[in-house]
Amino acid sequence: MTLSSARWSAERANAWQQANAWQCGFNYLPRNAVNFPDMWRADHFSPALIRQELGWARHYGFNSLRTNLPFIIWQHDGAGLLERMETFLSIADELGLSVVFCPLDDCEFSGDDPTAGASLSPVPGLHNSRAVGSPGRRWVMNRPLHYAVVDYVGALVDHFRSDERVLFWDLYNEPGNRMVFAKDGERSFSQALEQQAMALMEATFQRVRDIDPIQPLTVAAWHMPAPWEPTPKPYYQHPLDQAALEWSDLVSFHAYREPDILSQVIEQLSATGRPLICSEWMARHVNSTIENQLELFQRHKVHCYQWGLVRGATQTHLPWPEVMVRQQRLNEGTDAVWFHDFLDENGSPHDPEEARLVRHCAGQ
Repeated sequence: MTLSSARWSAERANAWQQANAWQCGFNYLPRNAVNFPDMWRADHFSPALIRQELGWARHYGFNSLRTNLPFIIWQHDGAGLLERMETFLSIADELGLSVVFCPLDDCEFSGDDPTAGASLSPVPGLHNSRAVGSPGRRWVMNRPLHYAVVDYVGALVDHFRSDERVLFWDLYNEPGNRMVFAKDGERSFSQALEQQAMALMEATFQRVRDIDPIQPLTVAAWHMPAPWEPTPKPYYQHPLDQAALEWSDLVSFHAYREPDILSQVIEQLSATGRPLICSEWMARHVNSTIENQLELFQRHKVHCYQWGLVRGATQTHLPWPEVMVRQQRLNEGTDAVWFHDFLDENGSPHDPEEARLVRHCAGQ
């Protein structure tokens, strides 16, 4: 049986859609964590802080969240990671928030190898300066190591396979992303990494299909040019995106783009006849804002997860370096408006109008 034939039918996926309210969510890292290993390691996991921040989110109307899991922590403390995931799910459930777990991630802006030990301090002035991958580039690039990585994902999904607090599994964030941010805004990509990421994604889907969890599976299509780059249509034609769309139960995508492009993306992907999820969006400097897009998501019943809840150690309130460099060249300021994130360290919204709109939309 192929992965395409093993995925949920469109009828089953749409029954899932009917059973779940519109999810108005966010991507989550607590303000004291510089990256995901920092969030989940035993000596830094902070239930009281998490409860506080998720309480703030619920106060403003959010009802769901997406968060990544680190292979490096599983390697060193698998049982402890499962216990902390249980704690996290309990906190979120008590507050009325559904949870999306993402166990694999190639978006490692720092270029550093993941570590289970104490993380380094943020690099001043640099967006997401300590972001690391799961499992990390060395593991993705070495095909024999994929077995251990797939076993890790399988163990997590198997443990929570019947847990209704997990809304769906987002198996692999931005597979093949070789982006490394430097202060000059330069980026690089690797065809070899993309090939290995394709193999890892396929093996992961196959393992989880064999487990047959009650939750649907997805991997997001994410190859979307920046607003100042040529934008081909139709969108998401990269082979990794096409495979993700073909193998997923729910159609998910990333879109840090302006409203007219987002509308075209929604129209294109709606043709699949499956529920849509925008699992990453909201970057104010590139005209992807709560004010100009949240109601669009709601109107089309697209579940959405903006990037960031509380401004913190990730420094994702700062623009991507390429945006910062570009705006500096144009003599445009970047300090007054945050790039990502919704609340400050005290739980106050960056923009009260955004908070009003979230409450209004999510309340419906």
